[in-house]
Amino acid sequence: NTMAQYLLSVYQPVGPAPAPEFLEPIMQDLEALNREMKAAGAWVFAAGLHPTDTATVVRQQGTEVLITDGPFAEAKEHLGGFTVIEAEDLDAALGWAGKLASATTLPIEVRPIQH
Repeated sequence: NTMAQYLLSVYQPVGPAPAPEFLEPIMQDLEALNREMKAAGAWVFAAGLHPTDTATVVRQQGTEVLITDGPFAEAKEHLGGFTVIEAEDLDAALGWAGKLASATTLPIEVRPIQH
């Protein structure tokens, strides 16, 4: 059975980061989960993103390319980071996503990656 890759997207509320006393245990749990995923051979790549005010959107409109500051979508939540994993199937990916949701205390979107 070949392994499939899945994108686990972490969605966080717009606004300032939590205070250190809340954020530090979350970061420790996340580091522990990354070690667990690496040991299991599931971890491929992970990254956190800078806040949405650092985003730039580039889009084609007619014959021009328009560049605008800010996130693509104005929303109450935004993509804060992501992990790419390899898993046997969706159920296995959802298992890792559950652990990521517990570690981050945030919702995780799971999507298969097309190859």
